[in-house]
Amino acid sequence: MDPITSIAARNYAQARTAAAPGPSDGGGFSLAGAAENFAETLLRHETTARAAMTGGADPHALVEALASSQLAVETVVTVRDRVVEAYQEILRMPV
Repeated sequence: MDPITSIAARNYAQARTAAAPGPSDGGGFSLAGAAENFAETLLRHETTARAAMTGGADPHALVEALASSQLAVETVVTVRDRVVEAYQEILRMPV
């Protein structure tokens, strides 16, 4: 198997496991779980970026990792902004 096919197969397997539904404990949103997922995502993409810089991964994987990291960071920033906005709105409520 050539290296490109092997890298593509590995990336496909990672994407498939990331998209697969995990064990459900009631189906609710968990802030701790979201933070853990965010940290794992950034760590995985950082590893891909390091591998690309040392020649261990193809440039396509690097671009994909950078785009996915950017999306994850933008999502976290948007959620943070909404939480701060909601907190400020609560503070403005008359008692």
